Order: sequence, then structure tokens, then C-alpha cells
Amino acid sequence: MSILVKLFEHNRWANLRAVEACAGLDDAHLGATVAGTAGSVRDTLMHIAGAEQRYVERLSGRRPTYGERDGWPGTEALRQALDESGGALIALAGNADPDEVLRGEYQGRPVALPVATLYVQAINHATEHRSQIATILTQQGVEPPDFSGWAWGR
Repeated sequence: MSILVKLFEHNRWANLRAVEACAGLDDAHLGATVAGTAGSVRDTLMHIAGAEQRYVERLSGRRPTYGERDGWPGTEALRQALDESGGALIALAGNADPDEVLRGEYQGRPVALPVATLYVQAINHATEHRSQIATILTQQGVEPPDFSGWAWGR
């Protein structure tokens, strides 16, 4: 099994942990934000899930089953979406060709994107936003989960 697969296993675990930590929170906590973050806890969770669905679509052609523009689906539906997209990214990572280039169009212009860039962005994006969620929760007096590799490896 490749290290890339392990990174995506950690990513799915950490994303699910973030949703589980927020499952019992009230609207005030879910709606909380602090300066320097991407938005509320709720919006950030939806953004992570929506982005992950788009990464899967770009890598596999599979249409998203969840879109952040659909609004707050609740923690269980969000957990299911992240579990599904996380599993898809793990499977895709197992067959990733580091030399593959995705070609398409973005804002009316042709683009060529190395597949490796998309995998790096998927990991970095989720990590950054989970950190923001942890910051917001901490500021609200809620102990955030440990998303670290150390906690995952135990």
C-alpha cells in the first residue's frame, strides 16, 4: 500500500472525526466563526465535503452526490458524503499515476493540471480547514478532536 493511500486514509479519518465532534453542537456553536477562518463551523464542514466531491469528480468523472450550495444537510448526511468521497479518494490514490495530466476547461480557458497537484491540494485543503474548525471550537470553549497523524496512528 502506498504512502499516498495512507495519507488519504488519514484524511478521511480526520474529516469524519471533525463531523462527529460537531454532531452534538447547537446552532450557536455550528454558526460560530473567528477572524482568519473561512467561515462558520457549519460552512467550513460543508466546504470540505463539497470540495472533496469536486476532487473525486475531476479525478474520476463521477458526479457529486453532495454540493455545498445545497445547504446544511445535517451531520449524518455530511458524514455519509465525506465517508463516500474519502473512500473514493483512497481508491483513486491507490491507482494514481504521478505523470498523468488532466486536461479540461476552466472559466472558458483550456487548462492542463498534473494529477499530483490535485492530490496535494485535496490533502492540504482539508487539513487547513480542519485546523480552522479546531480554532473556532477552541474559541467557543469546545475541546476539538486531535486530527494529528499521531492520533491517527494510535
